[in-house]
Amino acid sequence: MNYDPRTGEHNLAHNPFTSLVVPRPIGWISTINADGTVNLAPYSFFNAVSAHPPMIMFCSAERKHSQINAETQGEFVANLATYDLRSEMNLTSAVVPDHVSEAEIASLDLAPSKVVKPPRVARTPAALECRYVQTVRLKGADGEQFRGSMIIGQVVNIYIDDAIIEDGMIDLLKVKPLSRLGYLDYATVHEIFAMDRPGPVYADAKAG
Repeated sequence: MNYDPRTGEHNLAHNPFTSLVVPRPIGWISTINADGTVNLAPYSFFNAVSAHPPMIMFCSAERKHSQINAETQGEFVANLATYDLRSEMNLTSAVVPDHVSEAEIASLDLAPSKVVKPPRVARTPAALECRYVQTVRLKGADGEQFRGSMIIGQVVNIYIDDAIIEDGMIDLLKVKPLSRLGYLDYATVHEIFAMDRPGPVYADAKAG
């Protein structure tokens, strides 16, 4: 089949788009509002965008609390969502007023970050502390402006639980990070394999 995703005329029970760009890592974003309330929300449109300097982004379909807090307070934390924290992560996706903390709803303890004001989830095995860099408003190929935005932050500190480090590397089988699939489906890492990268085909070839 072929269909134009701009029209949504796929004739399927559910939109297949988010079941094709998979698996997507989950950015479990913690922020603080102007009144000091901690906001905690998961974003499946999330990823690293640069290693030098280390930068990450999360996307919001509309201007929600996480985006507002990151923009106005200038900081946010991306907590690693794991299989063991799946229920709590799901609870924090609830829509609540700005003065209500999703962390309290999910009975999650918080721990202070080292560099930024927003705390991290105490039980997360890793957290990326970020300073807000910019917001990119999304627009279509025809220039049409949409409500969604991409929020970009620079990573200024990384917390890693020493228990997940084996032989100088992160043991992802121990961590079991969650990823988002389509519909109401999720997945976790339970198998890992490695492949050596090929050398240059031509002597003057450049990477990328």
